[in-house]
Amino acid sequence: MKEMLQKANRENYAVMAINCFNLETAKAVIEAAEEMRSPIIIDLLQDHLKEHLDIRYLTKPIIRMANNTKVEVAINLDHGQDVAFVKQCLHEGFSSVMMDASMYPLEENIRITKELVELAQIYNASVEAEVGDMGAVAGDHFTNDEMYTDPDDAIRFIKETGVDCLALSYGSSHGDYPEGYVPDFRFDIVEKIKAATKLPLVLHGGSGAGEKNILRSIELGINKINVGSDFMKAQKDFLQKQLTEQPEVDYPTLVHQSMAAGKEVVKRYIELSGSKNKA
Repeated sequence: MKEMLQKANRENYAVMAINCFNLETAKAVIEAAEEMRSPIIIDLLQDHLKEHLDIRYLTKPIIRMANNTKVEVAINLDHGQDVAFVKQCLHEGFSSVMMDASMYPLEENIRITKELVELAQIYNASVEAEVGDMGAVAGDHFTNDEMYTDPDDAIRFIKETGVDCLALSYGSSHGDYPEGYVPDFRFDIVEKIKAATKLPLVLHGGSGAGEKNILRSIELGINKINVGSDFMKAQKDFLQKQLTEQPEVDYPTLVHQSMAAGKEVVKRYIELSGSKNKA
């Protein structure tokens, strides 16, 4: 993922990172990237890997899919908070891991992340981290002032850890916003950190962030955009519609068609991110 984001950084676009949780979703995302001739990042969330399908059964087939495609595919652990689990993912062949120690004080976040960066170098893997707190949509609760990334903390963190990219909290949240809601972004946070470090920066919670916010973010130096909710919601909405209109449809056909609905969302985000034809 390091080289992928460095290229995006030089050419001022972003690479999409899509949350997948099984082989079907990973296949849909890779096919969308192939059709758009775009680099792509498969984000596998720690919670999904622990709750749904063990990495020992999931990682190798996705790596095989990645190796058999004509575009660049990175496999990244998303929000790895268990250090032992993050290490296991490196051993299993992840090309990148996110060491999310953002819940700790800055000094501890730096210490934990720096150790992971040193370990990841043995595996030739890249490391993403987070300073601030993206949080999640819960009722009417979104990002607040206390959750925003402190630019000075982020600049220090980058210099002391050697991370390959950093996730910032500057207005987005994980999950689905209420219909019609578009978050306000603190672009000054991105500007200050980018100017001081020139590092690839990451937007989490890209779903529902709004086209203008995303385009401005890329313009200011965001090079990786995470999307999960919109991808999964498209599949869920399709399933609900099909089961209502065609309740007798067979399950394999239903699953295959829902993946096609998810692919269209990924392709729209690739177009928006500027990564089309960048593979």
